Amino acid sequence: MTTPVTTPASAPVNVSAAAPAPTTSPRTARKSARRRELGAAGALMTPFFILLVTVFLIPVGTAVWLSFFSDDQPGLGFGPERTVFVGLRSYTAVLTDPTFLSGLGTVVMYCVIYIPLMVIGALALALLLDSGVVRLRSWAQLGLFLPHAVPGIIAAVIWLYLYTPGLSPVIDLLGKADITIDFLGVHTVVPSIVNIALWSNLGYNMVVFYAALQAVPREVIEASVVDGAGPVRTALQIKTPLVRSSVVMVAMFTLIFALQLFTEPMLLSQSTPMISSRFSPSMYIYDAAFTRNNYGLAAAASVVLLVCTIALSYGVTRWTNRSDAAEEDAR
Repeated sequence: MTTPVTTPASAPVNVSAAAPAPTTSPRTARKSARRRELGAAGALMTPFFILLVTVFLIPVGTAVWLSFFSDDQPGLGFGPERTVFVGLRSYTAVLTDPTFLSGLGTVVMYCVIYIPLMVIGALALALLLDSGVVRLRSWAQLGLFLPHAVPGIIAAVIWLYLYTPGLSPVIDLLGKADITIDFLGVHTVVPSIVNIALWSNLGYNMVVFYAALQAVPREVIEASVVDGAGPVRTALQIKTPLVRSSVVMVAMFTLIFALQLFTEPMLLSQSTPMISSRFSPSMYIYDAAFTRNNYGLAAAASVVLLVCTIALSYGVTRWTNRSDAAEEDAR
């Protein structure tokens, strides 16, 4: 007898099609990359903006706010002092004050003397070092830069000693040669202050120019030598135009710092009547705030000085951009 063989039914197999791998569209990828770039830029710029707001915008805003107020006493001055809104009265007082206008004139004269000497002198020293004429170049750089490491107050004290008759060995030496110079006289006080600033900052700006000259391609200099250009012509017509951006930067920063003239005349004022307590705008602000206790007037003068600084800096930048554009058009 034959037994039938039965085969077990196989379990049904659920075969499903494999799902395609997810793909990212190019537009989504670009957006993601853009977000990462913005995040990285924000993280890098955040410290800058924090410092900008903390040390610039908040003080400027406070000064502008204070300039519209003043402390007045009602009646005959025996009542309690109160702060009142005075509008533009402080600005009118500053702009019509002869001492403030005289201080602006003094700073303008200081800038006219100081800035060209600083820029031309520092550039000439940098070109001299870059030419290889000076031996012991590293020691020369150190010697020129070392005065910049001396704090401004100490530098002013050193030169005050050298400018004071009866103490200065320089004046004594000139006296033996029948040469009499009053370094703190009415016609020499500004050049004397310029001398202190040059002694302190010339080496620093020389280093800035020297670093820029090191980036000049050596092939360009070698080509000028092959064409027959001498050292002076190479320095003036080849190297100097290639570091023009550094020259503009140094000139602008020198202008900004020159408008804030304070330390040197403040210390020299102890030894000469030619320097008053309002010799420069910064000294005028200091006198208004801490001698006359007129913070509204000091704030208004600070805002006026800030506006002048911004306007002059913008003018220098604008003039430089126009000159560069004119040169490109000429080419």
